[in-house]
Amino acid sequence: MTAAPRRRKIALMPELRQGFDNLRAHKLRSALTMLGMIFGVAAVIAMLSIGAGAQQQVIAFIQQLGVRNVIVEARESTDSTALTRVRKLSAGLSFRDVRMIESSVKGIAAITARKRFVPAKLLPKPYGDTPVVYGVAPSYQKIASLALASGRFFNEAEAEAASPVAVLGQAAAAGFFGAENPIDRFVKVNDTWYRVIGVSRPLAAIQGDTAGLPAQDQNNLIYVPIMSAILRIEDSRAYYKDEIDGVYISMQSEDQVAASGVLVRGLLDATHNGAGDFNIIVPAELLAQQQRTKRLFEFVMVAIASISLLVGGIGIMNIMLASVMERTREIGVRRAIGAKRRDVIRQFLIETTIISLAGGVMGVLLGVGLSQLIGFLAGWSTIVTTWSIVLAFFVSVAIGLIFGLYPAARAAGLDPVKALHYE
Repeated sequence: MTAAPRRRKIALMPELRQGFDNLRAHKLRSALTMLGMIFGVAAVIAMLSIGAGAQQQVIAFIQQLGVRNVIVEARESTDSTALTRVRKLSAGLSFRDVRMIESSVKGIAAITARKRFVPAKLLPKPYGDTPVVYGVAPSYQKIASLALASGRFFNEAEAEAASPVAVLGQAAAAGFFGAENPIDRFVKVNDTWYRVIGVSRPLAAIQGDTAGLPAQDQNNLIYVPIMSAILRIEDSRAYYKDEIDGVYISMQSEDQVAASGVLVRGLLDATHNGAGDFNIIVPAELLAQQQRTKRLFEFVMVAIASISLLVGGIGIMNIMLASVMERTREIGVRRAIGAKRRDVIRQFLIETTIISLAGGVMGVLLGVGLSQLIGFLAGWSTIVTTWSIVLAFFVSVAIGLIFGLYPAARAAGLDPVKALHYE
């Protein structure tokens, strides 16, 4: 260490001690001043953690849908008048649509129709919400990147024979059998007993519809061969439903996804006579849009939470201005015995920095604890990121310094002679 930096360090030590002494002399005032910074930093961290948790859930769900996939969802109406009007134009999604897409769209790696049912009867009676049945082809496992925790997925032979075999989602398996091994156990769906041959690993799930996809806990599903679902489970009251209610398409390359989505929409618009009884979901486009939304959301959250930091900065300025008035004679004495303007400025900036640093550290701790508490009490997913902590902390310090500059400059600008005679 050179002589000049050592001298500066030695010179700063008394000023640091003096700064702490001045703040300790007015403990309550200093604590109240810090509160604005503490709550501001905590608000930034807590709001960003809530937003990050919600956004991560949505992004994970979209990524789970597959960035190389195109999904067609039936838009079925429960209003009889609207349904009659639509049926005059279109019979709804069907296996004919699947064959047309398969023959017309180039670069398809895998495709499956899907039939969705809510069972009227289930045995054993599940604990919790009623699982939903997905009738799909064996290719669904590849399209949905469905990983199994145990057992296997049904094969082509079982699908062609409409075999009564089933793969359970994680939540469905727990609801039926608890902690017991469900493999080779049986589940009765309506009037058919299905042998459980596999259990999927946990999947990301969100509440509410996402871009046309119905709200569904992806872990509370029963996967069966689609023809088994239609022939063994569907009841006579389903005449008003589409033959199938979804089509999942996986492309060979991500570059083909956007164009394929446009082509599928055009094909179905033509064959359904513009009835508008379907939605096209392209997860890759949803993912890009969601990431843009995430950045905008974070900016807005920071801007809103920063208002608390701004209020804290105003509090620091107010207190430091009052401190300048109280210590006018002290400033005059220091200037009279040789202290320079920069020495006075540095002294007051040290005090504001101490307030900002202490408030920032306590605000970080409060923000992390608050985000965890909100996640626990509300059942939300909250994620405290490193960058949110760094951002909140440095913004609080910067605001403290900025709002401390004016009181410091005002203190340094006092006339030493007038300051000495100040009462």
